Amino acid sequence: MKLRPDVEALFEFIGQRKENFFEGYRPAHLVKEDCLTTEVHSYYEINENANCDLKGTITFISPDEYPECLWIGKKIKMYEGKNMVGLLLSLSN
Repeated sequence: MKLRPDVEALFEFIGQRKENFFEGYRPAHLVKEDCLTTEVHSYYEINENANCDLKGTITFISPDEYPECLWIGKKIKMYEGKNMVGLLLSLSN
């Protein structure tokens, strides 16, 4: 079953992750001060945009657990463990 994406976003990767991302990537996102959650990334034109900011979609695992935490223009930090690997900018919700 394919789930409908929750958010369209612009992804900006940093550090080692900048050159090492892939379709279906699942980092943690800090959606509010005390709430890290995970999701699935899907990218538009991943091969043409390598090493650049990417546009794509996010499907969150449990968006009902953090209502009203996502809005257009919100910047959200992405993590792998304690390491921040990038930011995303919400383009739609």
